[in-house]
Amino acid sequence: MEKRKVILVACGAGIATSTVVCERVEKLVKDNKINAQVIQCKIAEVASRESEADLIVSTTILPKQYAIPALKAMPYITGMGAEKLDQEIINILKGN
Repeated sequence: MEKRKVILVACGAGIATSTVVCERVEKLVKDNKINAQVIQCKIAEVASRESEADLIVSTTILPKQYAIPALKAMPYITGMGAEKLDQEIINILKGN
């Protein structure tokens, strides 16, 4: 059994935009049979949770560089480039 991946979905306030992104990422991992937990949080919480996560998907500007991959979630909000972002997330989670 592979280790469960942890994805942090972060936005400025931790409410509206990250909810949309959270739902999209949850569906993506489920559809691709990836064992992953999606955690919604505020961007301010990311630094303290980074050590337990495999990927950050953020709807806001990241305040610093992190030790794990971090992707901007704007394509999920605008609808432009969403499939490309899907593929990037899958590649990171599957270790490609």
